[in-house]
Amino acid sequence: MAQGYSIFIGLVVIAALSAAAWFMSPKGENQVLWRSSLILAIVSCYLMWLITFLAQLHPLIAPKRSDLREEFLGHTI
Repeated sequence: MAQGYSIFIGLVVIAALSAAAWFMSPKGENQVLWRSSLILAIVSCYLMWLITFLAQLHPLIAPKRSDLREEFLGHTI
C-alpha cells in the first residue's frame, strides 16, 4: 500500500541525483547547459510522478460502482 512518506524518500533521491548531475557534468564551455538540462529533466520527472502519485493517494472524486443494484446500495441515487 502506498504511504505518504514515499514522497519524501523520492525527494531525497531526486536531490541526490541533482547533486550528482551538478558535480559530474562534463567540463567545458557547455557545462552550464549540461547541468541545467539534467537537473531540469530530473525535477520534471519527479514532479510528474508526484502529481500522479498524489492524485491516486487522495482522489478528488470517490469511485462509484455501477454494477450494483439499488437495493444493495442502501440509499437512493
